[in-house]
Amino acid sequence: MMRGLDKTSMAVRLPNGEIDVEKWDSGDLVHPKWYRKIPLVRGCVNMVESLIVGYKCLMKSAEKSIPDDEEEEEPSKFEQKIESIFGDKLFKIVGTIGTILGVVLALLLFMYVPMLIVKGISYLVPLGGWKTVIEGIIKIIIFILYLWGVSRLKDIRRTFEYHGAEHKSIACYEAGEELTVENIKKYRRFHPRCGTSFLLIVLVISILVFSVVTWNSMLIRILLKIALLPVVVGISYEIIRIAGRYDNIVTRIISAPGLWLQRLTTREPDASQIEVAIAALKEVLPEDRDVDRW
Repeated sequence: MMRGLDKTSMAVRLPNGEIDVEKWDSGDLVHPKWYRKIPLVRGCVNMVESLIVGYKCLMKSAEKSIPDDEEEEEPSKFEQKIESIFGDKLFKIVGTIGTILGVVLALLLFMYVPMLIVKGISYLVPLGGWKTVIEGIIKIIIFILYLWGVSRLKDIRRTFEYHGAEHKSIACYEAGEELTVENIKKYRRFHPRCGTSFLLIVLVISILVFSVVTWNSMLIRILLKIALLPVVVGISYEIIRIAGRYDNIVTRIISAPGLWLQRLTTREPDASQIEVAIAALKEVLPEDRDVDRW
């Protein structure tokens, strides 16, 4: 999936080997022009739009990637019963349930569990004002271990190869070179404006923002942290925006941890994966390169 200034595209390698490309106007949820100039707000809107569009693309790509021979297999009686109840909405229902479970898991891993661990430690050792810092460090450790764990899965590893293809293609375009497989191969798979880097910055900024939230009640703390998430996301977006726009010692220091973490979330792609990235990227490029310069 690629997002440009005004267009968003998705390219999928079909089971028959062809590349299927879809393109649509960006900003279907919120018109893109009104919020782009408002600091903090643009980060929150971008985050929501990216999650929704990303989810839709995952569902669409999964449907398109189903091999024909799988579609022709005789379904079991249980599958026939389920399909008779839900019909063509079954795939979306399963995807929605998976998303809800994912959100619940994220809340447990990155909000409840770190807070519970800190609470337990505080009963043994006085932590004073270090509680939020320790909580943040625990969240970062969990995040890194989670990425390392899922990166060992075969399907996720292939997804991360496509992620690497996206980054290398964008780097080639930003360097002003023609988008060919050979040109793209020589670029690094790490990019300062990656979502991985953004999430790491979110975790770091949350340490500062959540330091003002009470520890007296775990429930109230969780609710306040959820309420303050837009602030954390907004600040993090502005930081990664600056890191992607400028190249100096400060931005390099800011980008370094995220670039290192991308060693887990990106893999070197093969030529066929790069071809898919090229097909998606070409659909969103503006006619005037200057309007898209960072």
